[in-house]
Amino acid sequence: MEKLTRLQVLQNHIDSEFIASPSPFMLWMKPIVIAAEQGSVTFKYTVREEMSNPVKSLHGGVTAAIADDCIGATMFSLNEETFYTTINLVVDYFAPAFVGDTILAKTAIIRKGKQIVNAQCEIWNKDQTRLIARATSNLLKTNIVKKEL
Repeated sequence: MEKLTRLQVLQNHIDSEFIASPSPFMLWMKPIVIAAEQGSVTFKYTVREEMSNPVKSLHGGVTAAIADDCIGATMFSLNEETFYTTINLVVDYFAPAFVGDTILAKTAIIRKGKQIVNAQCEIWNKDQTRLIARATSNLLKTNIVKKEL
């Protein structure tokens, strides 16, 4: 039996929750895979009560976590054998999302070098008419070998 690539694993979850993530935190966020290509993913989330701040909008820390995990999934799509770790994550917040809202997180690799990758994640409302946040991140290639799926 042929072993699936990590990208194929992502693509097998299109229109369903990504339950194959090795990240327990990502599993808690319950992302739905909308699209997955090499170097780019789109996930859909429903803002839940436990993701909110006191005014029932998406907590800034959860917004940052969504961006970081989506960028991690983007690295997953490249089918690299070693793990990349986040060096930095810069998040610009533009608009709120509230409990019950559906949001989309879309990623792109901006530049991939031999050791460092620069990536971006934009988080939009469901209709993609309002940008909620944009994050950029640099990731460093490590010597840690990823576990098989």
